[in-house]
Amino acid sequence: MIKAIAVDMDGTFLNSNNDYNRERFEKIFNEIQQQNIQFIVASGNQYAQLRTFFPEKEQEMTFVSENGALVFKQDQLIQKVAFKANLVDRILQFLLDLPFQVGIVLCGVTQAYMLENEMATFKSFAKKYYYQLAEISSFSFLPKDEFVKFALNVSTEKTEELINCVNRYFLNEVVAVYSGHGDVDLIIPGIHKGEAVQKLLDKWQIDTSELLAFGDGNNDLEMLALANESYAMKNGSKEVLKTAKYTAPSNDEDSVLRMIESYLYE
Repeated sequence: MIKAIAVDMDGTFLNSNNDYNRERFEKIFNEIQQQNIQFIVASGNQYAQLRTFFPEKEQEMTFVSENGALVFKQDQLIQKVAFKANLVDRILQFLLDLPFQVGIVLCGVTQAYMLENEMATFKSFAKKYYYQLAEISSFSFLPKDEFVKFALNVSTEKTEELINCVNRYFLNEVVAVYSGHGDVDLIIPGIHKGEAVQKLLDKWQIDTSELLAFGDGNNDLEMLALANESYAMKNGSKEVLKTAKYTAPSNDEDSVLRMIESYLYE
């Protein structure tokens, strides 16, 4: 019996138009509540953005944001893991010294930050995912905040090089993971969606055999490996397709909703 459902958003729950079948989900979510199932939104994105997808329902969900570094329930921060301040400074200097252009969004607990002189196209892209985003003149004097993730953007051909550079240089201090479309997230080792979801399951006294999970990107791997019932989207990475127990149709076919229905009404 399923007692918890965890869904990634981009490329999984959301279609190519950055939306979902709201009428269909309305019926599904009513049934989820009737069956007392925990619904978890698990994403690399910012909580301020994620909650806007579920107006009037966000109080009934749990949000695992920033790839597991921050967890919110009923607008309250219930789990937090942040980088040490001196490591943040070292990472920023390393990124700024690279011989190729890297777009940087520094993700804090209260909001995200980017440089005022970033390219307009990257600014526009970042604002789609970070609803609380401040532009600053320099990373040398950071606002008073705690920092939980670096969201980076490079040209697609530089993605692998960036990941390898970061993982070599910051071995055991930082993990660089591919999150799609030339985007790379720098996260704290051991802090990921799977770890955050496991803590929630422990709190709710739910076993991993009672977890249903969906994902498409490599930042979903640990969460999918955790769940007994796991689905990789057809449009997912080869690593995700290998890790998940099942494959679901693409994110443009209401497939997450269809799969959830099959469990709710079995």
